Amino acid sequence: MSKERARRRAEREAERARAIRANEERQARQARRRALLTRLTPRPVRVARQGGLLARRHRAQNAVVALGFLLVQAIVWLLWGSLFASFAALVLSLLLVPVVVTLAFDRRT
Repeated sequence: MSKERARRRAEREAERARAIRANEERQARQARRRALLTRLTPRPVRVARQGGLLARRHRAQNAVVALGFLLVQAIVWLLWGSLFASFAALVLSLLLVPVVVTLAFDRRT
């Protein structure tokens, strides 16, 4: 009877050892697969804005400049309505925006 118990215990231990080995092999395969996928997939580019005081101020200034530019274009289009006047205002605005920005916001690099 004790030989039979010893034999069954040895079979259980052998089965447990096989299960543990199979589990370790499966986990190793999964780890290799994950590592390969990590190497092959491109990393996402972080698209985050600067959050400091200067960055917020520059965003606000840029918004004011863009709004002013669009407002000037709309006024010219509504008042004169001709294609030549709109084109002239566009060219003149594109040339004067850097000057106005420098004078108004004093951006020194």
